[in-house]
Order: sequence, then C-alpha cells, then structure tokens
Amino acid sequence: MQDKPGAVIVISSHVVRGSVGNRAAVFALETLGFPVWALPTIVLPWHPGHGPSTRMIFPESDFDKAIDDLIRAPWLGEVKAVLTGYFGNVAQPRSVARLIRALKERNPDLLYVCDPVMGDFGGLYIPQPTAEAIRDELLPLATIATPNRYELAWLSGAPLDTNAAIMDAAVALGPPRLLVTSAVPMMAGGTGNLYLSGNHALLAEHRLVDNPPNGLGDLLSAVFTARILSGMDEEKALQLSTASVFEVLARTAKRGSDELTLETDSSSLSSPMAMVQMRRLVHPLQKLKR
Repeated sequence: MQDKPGAVIVISSHVVRGSVGNRAAVFALETLGFPVWALPTIVLPWHPGHGPSTRMIFPESDFDKAIDDLIRAPWLGEVKAVLTGYFGNVAQPRSVARLIRALKERNPDLLYVCDPVMGDFGGLYIPQPTAEAIRDELLPLATIATPNRYELAWLSGAPLDTNAAIMDAAVALGPPRLLVTSAVPMMAGGTGNLYLSGNHALLAEHRLVDNPPNGLGDLLSAVFTARILSGMDEEKALQLSTASVFEVLARTAKRGSDELTLETDSSSLSSPMAMVQMRRLVHPLQKLKR
C-alpha cells in the first residue's frame, strides 16, 4: 500500500465566482493528488478587478482562535506543506507565523511556500502594514518564496529592470529558494519565471498572452508546491509548472473567458504539452567565487 500524500494547508483569499486565491490553489493541489486543508483569509463575491466586491473579513480574534485549533489538531501530522497567499489584515500573517513555527517544531522538513501577494507594476494593492507583516513575519520562515518581480522590487527597495538585478535582490532577501514571476524575458514577445536556489539559476520562458485573467500567480505557486512536494527535481518542476500555467492561460484566452477555466483544463495541470524555453543563468553567488 502506497503512503498517503502529505496534506497541504492553503491560506489565502476565497472568491464566490472565479479562479483566484484558494479557488485556484486548492483545485491545482487536489488535481495533482494532494489533500488540502483550506483556510480563507477573506471572502469576496469575485475579484475586485471585475468591479465592486464586498470584503468579508473574519474578526482578528476568531482567525487567531482558528489558528490555535489547527495547532492543536490531532491530524497535524498529516501536514507536509503550507502555502500562503493573500492576507486580509495585518494581524493574520502574525497568526499564521505561529502555525508555521508549530508545524516546524513537529516536522523540521516542513515545506513552507510563501507567495507574498501584495502588489504588481502599479505598486502595493494591500495596506503597507500588512505587506510589512508578510515581509517580517513570514518570509524569514519560508522554504520557497514566489513573489512577482514588482513585489520583489518593493521587498528589496530597488527597481528590478534586469534578471541580474532580480537575482541579486533574491539572494539578499533571504529565503533559500525563490521563484520570481514576470521576470525580464530574453525571448522576443515572451515572459518568464526565474528560479533561484543554491544549485540553480533558471529562467523558464513562454509566449506573452495579452490581458491575462487574474490568478496566474496563485496557480503557479500551487502547482510548483505540488511538484516539489512530490520529490521532482527543481529544474523539471519549474519547466512543468510553467508549462501548466501557460497552457491553462492560452486555453482560457482562446475561449475568451475572464477567469481561468480550470474546470476544463485539469489535464494541463497533470500532463502539460506546452513548450517552455529553459535557460541557465549565471548564479550571483557563482560570480563571487570567480
């Protein structure tokens, strides 16, 4: 009898309509065979980019008590990974940090993937104190962080106009592994994901699709978490995860949908066919050794 896959706790936003936040992450992880414990940080009718959307946020004390419940849960040994995304207020990252530390005390090999959902090319779209709480409370605990280039720029305090600058900022930030989306493309008309660890500096590129729907970062973080948790090597995990997200995006765009069409594209998550250009870059730490 095969061992049961480890459970993943996913902590992010929930929308009634759409495929962002927990809706994207839970679907991807379960499609790839991982049981999920899903904790919403905020509930909205739909992504605010579609229009006014009422924010339903839990009282801080209730959210904190729910974290206490999880820490005491008799099934906590099932949990092998945690993925966090969007937070609804400044107190939530502090509460989640308690959960991460408790899980790491029980299992030092816990995989914690921090997707610091806080902004894009227009700047922060969450309050600065909440962004600072993610930076100060959660990033130091992360095994892998998955910011987009603009979030990494805010975290590092410098514009990141080249992949060399992105890699230098990633090394300075601290988490042992970073997957940076919206990296600077090397292929014409493309976009890419730049992955940096102690072993690799890799760029995975694909064709740029105009006016993409929301949720791509949530989806990539979840798929990459699943691939790493399954024991796949980093380069293959990056290639397949990038291919999956690009394939879902391309198919969604072809249908003209304003939300990722995950329900019809589960095969793109498990067995993507899209081509991804992989490039090896010079790791910034390798430069120092020369």
